[in-house]
Parts: sequence; C-alpha cells; structure tokens
Amino acid sequence: MNYTAEDITEITGTKIIGDKNRIIKNIAFDSRLIYSTKNTAFIAINTLKNSGEKFIEAAIDRGIEIIISEHYYPNYENITWIIVDNSVEFLQKLAKYHFENSQIKSIGITGSNGKTILKEWLYQCLWNEFPTVKSPKSFNSQIGLPLSLLQINSSHKLGIFEVGISKPDEIEKLENIFHPQIGLLTHIGTAHLANFKSEEELIDEKIKLFRNSEVIIYNGDNLLVHKKINNLYSSKKLISYGFKENNNIRFKTNIPKEENVVVKYFDEEISFPVHQRDEATLTNALALLTVLKELGIDNKNIIEKINALKAVEMRLEAVEGIKNNIIINDSFNLDLDSLKTALQFLNEYSKPKKSLVLTDIVDVNSNSKELYLEVSQLVNEQKFDSVFLIGNEISKYSELFNSETFPFVNTQELIDSKHLTEIQNQIILLKGARKFEIERLKDILELRKHDTVLEVNLNAILHNINYHKSLLKPTTKMMAMVKANAYGLGSYEISEFLQHHHIDYLGVAFVDEGVELRKKGITVPIIVMNPEQHSYETIIAYNLEPEIYSLRVLDLFYEAVQKSGYDKKYPIHIKLETGMHRLGFKDFELDELSNNLNGKNLRVRSIFSHLSSSDLPDEKEFTLDQLKTFDINSNSLIKNLGYSPIRHILNSSGITNYTDYQYDMVRIGIGMLGESSISEIQKQLRSVVSFKTVISQISLVENGESVGYSRRFKTDHATRIATIPVGYADGIPRLIGNQVGNVGIHKTLAPIVGNICMDMMMINVDNIANAKEGDTVTIFNAKPTLKDFAGYCKTITYEVLTSISPRVKRIYVKD
Repeated sequence: MNYTAEDITEITGTKIIGDKNRIIKNIAFDSRLIYSTKNTAFIAINTLKNSGEKFIEAAIDRGIEIIISEHYYPNYENITWIIVDNSVEFLQKLAKYHFENSQIKSIGITGSNGKTILKEWLYQCLWNEFPTVKSPKSFNSQIGLPLSLLQINSSHKLGIFEVGISKPDEIEKLENIFHPQIGLLTHIGTAHLANFKSEEELIDEKIKLFRNSEVIIYNGDNLLVHKKINNLYSSKKLISYGFKENNNIRFKTNIPKEENVVVKYFDEEISFPVHQRDEATLTNALALLTVLKELGIDNKNIIEKINALKAVEMRLEAVEGIKNNIIINDSFNLDLDSLKTALQFLNEYSKPKKSLVLTDIVDVNSNSKELYLEVSQLVNEQKFDSVFLIGNEISKYSELFNSETFPFVNTQELIDSKHLTEIQNQIILLKGARKFEIERLKDILELRKHDTVLEVNLNAILHNINYHKSLLKPTTKMMAMVKANAYGLGSYEISEFLQHHHIDYLGVAFVDEGVELRKKGITVPIIVMNPEQHSYETIIAYNLEPEIYSLRVLDLFYEAVQKSGYDKKYPIHIKLETGMHRLGFKDFELDELSNNLNGKNLRVRSIFSHLSSSDLPDEKEFTLDQLKTFDINSNSLIKNLGYSPIRHILNSSGITNYTDYQYDMVRIGIGMLGESSISEIQKQLRSVVSFKTVISQISLVENGESVGYSRRFKTDHATRIATIPVGYADGIPRLIGNQVGNVGIHKTLAPIVGNICMDMMMINVDNIANAKEGDTVTIFNAKPTLKDFAGYCKTITYEVLTSISPRVKRIYVKD
C-alpha cells in the first residue's frame, strides 16, 4: 500500500482534516503493537465491546501523525484526521479497492484446521517462483484480512491469504472484499462449530468464499463437503484431495512406515518422502502438492520443494536470563513479517534497555540493499542499545543501523566475543534464520538450565480473558488475580502482559507480592487482599491499595496514612462478609463502619465479597443468598457513603454461572488459565500451562527386578523403564507414584512406577515402542490434562500449579 491521505479519502468517500499529502503505507489498529510510526496511520476500531478511540492519545504519544476514526478530536496539533462513518467498513472498503486494483494471482485458504500451516508451506515453496505476499501470522478476520490485503504492492505477483470465521454471515463481507482465483478448503473440524447450528451450516458458510473462484481445491474426505461443492460449483474446476477413494488426489496405497509415499494425481503417480506421517501432516501435503500442480510447477521441482520444507514455528518464547536479563527467543525463522511480530512482542516489556541479535534474512527474492534498508529503519525506530548482526550479507549494511552495532560472520564468532554475557538488566531479542542456530545463544544466556520446564502460553491467557469479557457488558471492569506468583506461573511476567493489554486491576495476597511488581515497573492499580499490620507503611510507600475487612484494621491503616503525611484521600477496598465466614464486615457493623469512614482521609475505591461455591450447581440457592446479602449490604453502605464505589463479587466461575450479577467489576483467576467447571465453557477456553521434561535414560529391567526406593515396584516381565529428571522437589507429590499417576509420551499415557524421588521418577514405557532417550515427556497439558493430573494428586488445579518449584524454568510463549 502506498497512498496519500487524500487518495484514501477519495477511494472511501470519507472526510479529511489536516495535511492531505501525508503518505500512508501501513495501518496500525492496536496502539500497543506499533513498531514503526513512519508512514503509518492508526485506525481506531470501534466494536460493541470496546472503542479504539480510547487509545488515540497513546498512538499519538508513540509518534503517529495520521488518525482514522469515527470522531474528530481537535485538541491535538499537527495531526491528519480521516473521519469515517464506520471504522471496520472503511478498512474493508479500502482493502477491496486495493485488492481489485492489483495485478495479482490470489489463493484464498479457509477451513477449520491447517490454514496457517498451508499458507506458510505455500510461501516457502513459491517465494522464488513469484514475488509473493501472504497474511501475517493468522490475520484472517473481518479486520485481519483487510490488513493483510493492504500489504500488496506493485511488485507482487501472487498473494496467499487466510480467511477465518467464527459465526454465521461473516464470510459474506470477506468474500465481497476478497475473491480468490484459487480457493483452498482445508479440513472441516469442530473449531467454531459451537456458534453454528450444525456442521452443514458451517460448511455452507465456508464455501461461500469460492463464489468467484476459478478453481476450488478441497478436502473431499468429508462427504458432505464433497456433495455441497459439487452441487453448488459444478461449472468450476474442482479438485478434491484426501485419503478416500473418491478424491482426485489421494495416496495410492496404505502409507508405508519408511519408504516414500506415492500419490495418485488424477492419472499420474508422484513419489516423495514425508518425514512426519500423522494424518494432519499427510493431508496438508496433499493440499500443497495440488496447489503447486495447479500453478504449473513440474513434478521434479515439487519434490525438491517438499524436501526443502522447514518446520513452521509460530511462536516466540521469553525466559529469565543471567544478570537480570529477559531473553526473547525467536530463532525459528526470519522474514520481514516475523521481524515485525518480534518487535511488537518486545514492546510488551517495560525494561528501558534492550539489545538485538539479528541474522541474514535468507530465502528472499529482494534487492539486498533495499531489504536491509527497510530492516534497519524498523530496527532504528526501536532504539536498541546494542545490535549484533550475524551473517555476511547483513554485516555489509551495518552502517545503516543507528545503535552501537557489532557485525559477525557467524554465531560462534559472537559467542567467542563474550559481548552478550556482559549485558545486564536488559531485554535481549534473538531473531534469526534457522541456519544460523542462534538458539545456542539462548542456552548460554538463560538463567536456569533444567530440562524440566513450565511453558506458559500468553496468547492463550489473552484468549481466555477475552472469552470471559465476551460474557460481560462493555463497561464492566476486570481484575486479574496474580497472587501466589500468579498461581505459580510468574507474577511479574503475567502482570506485565496483562498491564500491556489494559487490565483494570491486579490482585495480590500479600504486600511483598505487590512491592515486587511495583519495583519491576507495574503501574496498574494493585489490591492487597490480605494486608498485614506491619506492612501498612509499605503499602502506602508503593501506592498499593489494601483490603479493609474489620474496624480494627480500618483504624490501624488510617493511623498509618496519617503518619505518612499522605495529603489525598487514600484508596481502600471494603470486604463484606456474605456467608463464606472468612474475612469481612457483617451487616450489623455497617453503620459503625460508615461513621468511622466519615471525615477520614480515605476513599472507598470498591466494595466486594467472595462467593464460596459459585462452581457448584448444588449450591445455587446458597450462592443466590450470598448475592442477595451482598446487594443489600453494599447498597446500604453506598447510601451512607454518599458516593458509589466499584462493586464486585464474581470470581471465574461466577462470571460464567452468575453473569447477571457482574456489577461494576469481576475478578478472574483460574478462568484465565483455561479452567472451568462447565464443560461447554471449557471447550471455548485454551490450555495455558504445559509442564514438560525429557527422558534421561531408558533401561530394560529384567523380570522380578525392583525399581526405585523401598523396592515398591517389581516387574513381572522384562520391562522398559524410562527415568525422567523431575521429582517431588519440582512439585510432583510422592502420592502419585506406584502407578497412581501417568505422564504423556507421543500422546500416549505412561504409568509412573516406583516411589517418586526428590529429583527423578521412573515410568513404564513398554506400551510406547517408539519412545527414546531425549523425547519430550508431558507431566500435564493435553494428555494428561491439568485436571487429570490434579485428579491423580487428589487435589485441585490451584494447588498443583502453586506447588511447582521455583527451580523449574518458566518459558513464556506467544504462538
């Protein structure tokens, strides 16, 4: 995209205020993710749940000079405004014009699973055949698809774009913007099916994308898909692929275990190697081959391209580093899109100092100088303290980078220089093409080397929060509970992420937890739920907000406020007792509470209580009694105060089970980690935590031999026993040894045998023939799940998570 502001208003029929000649090459829709302000406009997206116009000031503060919004705010100087009726419709109209006026051959990919993998595989295979543009990440929605289409420039000959939907009637608007010449339908599964009446309705919606396609390539294993496409689009060129005999492209015979696979492509046969032989990978390989054939790639070239395919890693990970550094590892792939994504991730951290390791960008068909000029412009805007360049090509352009820059021929040369190990108190971004093996740098820089890790998916947390928000009114605030080290996941890391995504409040149990967050740069309001008497001075010094649950505590805290010299009304939060009988003011204390608050230098920021049984259907009557008590008592207190503090009582299960009682704010804890007591809600949430280790050794234990301390397990036949480096010092309770609990290897459960040791445990892998030393072992995630593991332990998921030892390395992932 390359338009003047005036061009855009003429295309879209909108109004302009300010400099009409400003150039727009990029449009940003999230003020937090702006990595470059040059020739970038910020569009304020308004939805039913939120208004992007709240973040216009933040975008301008970042340096944006062009704003696209539905309202004009005249109190900003030197800003060009494009005023639109509807921000989403504006974006779609501009994208439609841009796409239809490009000279580009297009592939549109839709379906339930495999869209992103196929898009990335196609790009790997086609970038050197045609100048190609593709959707960044998984940009495939009503907003994401238009932003993807606006990336098309005059040099592109091919575009590969994902199209995704989550509910009926969405595809109509997307097909109006984007009508691909080649339509590709992947597997239809259960994703988003909850929003449709039936699988048939979902299929009907998906295939509307192909109304104007010349060729439709589809997975014909689903006979309903096969029937509907052939009935609706019989006049088009239709090509089906899959495992079943009815498909045009299929495997000739059963899949051999080691030999090449043979594909029957209409009347010809094509043989090629496939390293992974699961059904999803093989199905995607058939789709890939079919598209390549349709684009005129010959068989020899296709086989070479399939052989050269690289694993698609769609994740960034952050780990704690030596010398108080944070290491962001994105050493999986490198192109301009993924560089932009990594720079966005970097902006989620508040550490002021940062360094970058960047390698050559390989497998691109671009003019080298133009490419690295664009790279350097992106990097320079981030104001890195140091930039380390690896590779002969990028090193030629080291003078383009404004930071202190160090060029190296290869990764080993950088390691030998010792530069990286001298860095302290910084974020270090490792961004490189796979061939440079810069993951070796992560191994050197990370603080903990333990093979056992707790992996935390930050995007899954955001998904779960947004799901719960979708059940609430747009005005309802949300507090995230990050007590107990954010349920064992890492208090600072989770809080930093939530602060970046505009959480309203954070909740901690004790003052020390809040102080740690303040010291590390967390500025969101923090409520201390269990303030201890000796900590009041610290609460005030670090701008924390205490829960007040008794008259004694109120008097003591007010005395501390007076001593501190605090000259404003200090914010406090009043806890009401409604039936849990833990902490809180009872109804007969409310008048005295009101009298004590009058005239004091205190301001009640919120009134709240806690539901004891909101997750238990059998206790609905008791919960409703609690809610009634809270409503009566909080109204009474508000009347006496003469103003209306925030009210909140719902926890995670309360949000889903008692949504009508959301008041002004809700509190989310285990819900943001993907756990719900309602099976239908559970299906909508994403798993956040994965506890993993590796197999250290596999031994054949002869019949009658014992395993582990106290000889509690003895074999009754020659048995393969694997030892893994995790034990009760890592948070695995001893009670799940001796075949009570299981772990997962290659998606198969393996029983724990013998007593669990402090640092190790043993598992029976007799039924997993392909298990080998070094393989990944899942303590919990998908199989077994966190709930399964809690069941082995005869406890709840909270206790499992908070019991995981600090010595276990936490890795923070964005997929």
